[in-house]
Amino acid sequence: MPTGLIDLEQVDVDVDGTRILHSIDWQVGPGERWVVVGPNGSGKTTLLRLVASWQRPSGGAAHVLGERLGRTDMRALRKRIGYTSQSLSDLLRPAMTPHEVVLAAPNAALETWWHTYSADDHRDASERLRLFGIPEDAEFRPLRTLSAGERQRVLLARAFTGTPGLVALDEPTAGLDIGGREDLVARLDRAAATTDAPLVLVTHHLEEIPPAFDRVVLLAGGRIVDKGSTTDLLTSQRLSSLYGVPLEITCVDGRWSARSGERP
Repeated sequence: MPTGLIDLEQVDVDVDGTRILHSIDWQVGPGERWVVVGPNGSGKTTLLRLVASWQRPSGGAAHVLGERLGRTDMRALRKRIGYTSQSLSDLLRPAMTPHEVVLAAPNAALETWWHTYSADDHRDASERLRLFGIPEDAEFRPLRTLSAGERQRVLLARAFTGTPGLVALDEPTAGLDIGGREDLVARLDRAAATTDAPLVLVTHHLEEIPPAFDRVVLLAGGRIVDKGSTTDLLTSQRLSSLYGVPLEITCVDGRWSARSGERP
């Protein structure tokens, strides 16, 4: 019987006839903060879509929040999961306001038309937007008038709205300048302290890992190479092997960085 909030046993995932994930074994417990790293094409986004219940397994057993994917109503399951990705952003109507985007989150909806909302729901949406740096004067503007960084903040606010049982984040700081990235990493680190739900973050860059995330999955070729604590696995030797180039990995005050290990 599965014991984790995410419990994957020998899971395969095929997309359009191509196998993307192979024999994935992974368990995530309450309150754990995981980051998934690996080269381009390693299957990171597919793994996140799987645990966020946007992707069905092709083989093996995948349980999320006690439900077996493929044998449960995945639309209902998504209401219990906070999720953000560029693919989700692309589905949002440009005329929607940040308030509407976040308000619809607990119903896993892309519009607010089909549900009714209480004063508490509206208040929670506004509070989450403030947590991620969206001021009141931007809360009711159309999404199309916001910068890329502001839209990223809105999506993060959406992911943490309500009481999700799991939060899955696909490159939430991608495309931001250094200042925007650092501000959002700090806000994400603080947001992690507001929930007991497990958090799973996909990133291409170690600099984007908030200090609260202390567990890592190393992924390559659609397979888990290793998993465990960031301190044990985010080493120069392991990541040089993972990416196929010499890398020097450092960690200062909980913040990771990577640079070329080659010297003139």
